[in-house]
Amino acid sequence: MAFVTTDDGTEIFYKDWGNRDAQPIMFHHGWPLSADDWDAQMLFFLGHGYRVIASDRRGHGRSSQTATGNDMDHYASDASAVVEHLDLRNAIHIGHSTGGGQVARYVAQYGEPQGRVAKAVLVSSVPPLMVQTDANPEGLPISVFDDFRAALAANRAEFFQAVASGPFYGFNRPGVTVSEPVVANWWRQGMMGSALAHYEGIKAFSETDQTDDLKAISVPVLVTQGDDDQIVPYKDASLKQHELLSNSTLKIYEGFPHGMLTTHADTLNPDLLAFIQQ
Repeated sequence: MAFVTTDDGTEIFYKDWGNRDAQPIMFHHGWPLSADDWDAQMLFFLGHGYRVIASDRRGHGRSSQTATGNDMDHYASDASAVVEHLDLRNAIHIGHSTGGGQVARYVAQYGEPQGRVAKAVLVSSVPPLMVQTDANPEGLPISVFDDFRAALAANRAEFFQAVASGPFYGFNRPGVTVSEPVVANWWRQGMMGSALAHYEGIKAFSETDQTDDLKAISVPVLVTQGDDDQIVPYKDASLKQHELLSNSTLKIYEGFPHGMLTTHADTLNPDLLAFIQQ
């Protein structure tokens, strides 16, 4: 198992598959999951000749369950530690949900200034800001995220089961067949991580204003989301991302859920490949 140790002593687990001379693609997972959530994409792009990398965010998966640093700044600096350790250049960075926020902050503050990024992809991602504020009246009320915290603190295992079997993959929609193995894999990944990191991560993904991150990015960015995303409202996320980014392509998928990288990998993967190869 491969790890990078950050400046504050946190060990970040990562996977690194493929030819070291191939163009690298780095995947950034959502809350409260791990690098394993990208299995379908990593195998797909490995089969197309790319070098594929994915890491577990601090407090998630196999990385250290640190008591500090569960915020977007540390998420981005940890990603940078992996990139610099592997000396990734001309890289594509793809983030899902909270991982999309991680990508936006990493690319804006590290990747572009260091000249290491070629393109980025935001999949069902949280920027620019999820919570409702005076400046962001379209956001979700803070009570929504307070309820998340309360449910997690009361019974994390039960809460995670409810999220995975319901809104995350759209399994609560009429006529949709629940995949119990997919639910079990989501639950497995979540329960590997730290309850504290997951609890504090709710603030990180909901209250971090990433407007300036998006404005600072100049590399080509593909923005993708399903219009039946029950976790991140697409009109408040992907449409705003597209407006704030200076060089973006927007693709909205009719009826796709938040976890579309798993449920609709057969559609998403070729579209990501086409964008990367443009």
